[in-house]
Amino acid sequence: MVNDAPRLLLTGKDGQLGFELARSLAPLGSLHMYGRAECDLADVAAVGQLLDRVRPQIIVNAAAYTAVDRAESEPDRAHAVNATVPALLAAWASRHDALLVHYSTDYVFDGRGATPWSEGATAAPLSVYGASKLAGDQAIADSGCRHLILRTGWVYGVHGGNFAKTILRLAAERDVLSVVADQRGTPTAAALLADVTGLLLRDYLRNRIGFPDGLYHLAAAGETSWHGYAQAIVAGAWARGMRLRLQPSEIRPIASVDYPQVATRPAYSVLDSRYLCGTFGLVLPDWRHHLAQVLDTVCAPLSR
Repeated sequence: MVNDAPRLLLTGKDGQLGFELARSLAPLGSLHMYGRAECDLADVAAVGQLLDRVRPQIIVNAAAYTAVDRAESEPDRAHAVNATVPALLAAWASRHDALLVHYSTDYVFDGRGATPWSEGATAAPLSVYGASKLAGDQAIADSGCRHLILRTGWVYGVHGGNFAKTILRLAAERDVLSVVADQRGTPTAAALLADVTGLLLRDYLRNRIGFPDGLYHLAAAGETSWHGYAQAIVAGAWARGMRLRLQPSEIRPIASVDYPQVATRPAYSVLDSRYLCGTFGLVLPDWRHHLAQVLDTVCAPLSR
């Protein structure tokens, strides 16, 4: 019997998004997963050999250079992973009529606004990281390949390091905690990104010809500040019996200028996901929904 299941290639399998995508993509076909140990994305020849060996119909690129501050001193590395590799994947996808799924960031915007950013808004990144991600987006679009660029932000999950886990650790160690309150965005769970990716790819596999590919914003509903996010994390941990030194009310709001960082962050990076929802008939949950699920898992072994 001939195996006609579609072949999917997942890069970045060891990251917090890749971890969730391994779950959501597995039912869709023959899934080939690779992390840094199996294929160094900085090695262009190795990436090309991997693509030729697997010959995927769908490439899901969850690999990225996400060290925002370190990118300021490693611009070549950031651009290699975030721009050169996506360009290579896109060129291969264009030659072989494959679909490329790629994840972008809210940090492509300068944050000088007060309303959610749409797909058509002008990008003006403030950091090397944001510029490298924007270059990757543009390379994919210019390649002519079929693609889904899913732009998101403030990603977290049960796997890997992220803001939520850092806040839990600090709240258990410190009597005083200050968190920036004048940057606003939307915490978006890796699980939500993975589940929506799975739904979109199901649509693609059912109707490849009429599938509306392109750039979409994908973030949970609602918005908050880093300070509000931190308070929600700590409040949720207390509600689940986790023993902390801090109460949510004891987390002090501060301005960005009082917490200097190497890379400049956008002040307002909330994304407007209405185009995605309208095109695919989706309703995205409020950001607190998946935060509760993550806290259920993360806090369970720590609250005993």
